[in-house]
Amino acid sequence: MTLIGKKAPEFKAKAVIKNKFDEDFSLSNFHGKYVIFFFYPLDFTFVCPTELHAFQEKLQDFKKKDVEVVGCSVDSIYSHFAWLNTPKEKGGIQGVEYPVVSDLTKDISKAYGVLNEDEGVAFRGLFLIDKEGVVRHELINDLFLGRSVDEAIRVLDGLICFETHGEVCPANWHYGEKTMKATQEGVVQYFEGK
Repeated sequence: MTLIGKKAPEFKAKAVIKNKFDEDFSLSNFHGKYVIFFFYPLDFTFVCPTELHAFQEKLQDFKKKDVEVVGCSVDSIYSHFAWLNTPKEKGGIQGVEYPVVSDLTKDISKAYGVLNEDEGVAFRGLFLIDKEGVVRHELINDLFLGRSVDEAIRVLDGLICFETHGEVCPANWHYGEKTMKATQEGVVQYFEGK
């Protein structure tokens, strides 16, 4: 089941934001902005802190593009809080400023199609949601495969480019490179210009 082209599933949940508890967090708070919503398996694990820090390191790049970053796992807000107060050198995510949502019921993971039923945790799902709340990109990795934050930015740039100029982005496209019209003539012109 894909969510591409559909409204992102709504939810209300508990979250931790900059070491403060939010008892009523919702993605609808970000209507009118782009959202990168990503799932990770568990707090206090191994690949997970590398990803959460990688998103934090690029947070200002996302903010400049009017994007909110939100993480989510099946852990409690108390586990998130403890992990947020554990130094990076000890495997923690101290310094992460974006919201980290608690999905203790696993309802959010199920709604987004990322719940690994065998393990009881979420796969590494990533969803790019546009300003109208529609999912435009999804990527789901197995538990042992970390994601590329640079790829998330590349896809976001492609969406922004399409919305701004109405042109599509070819394979391996990066911001500032040539786009093309979504026509036969457009693809011919693209290959002629290469």
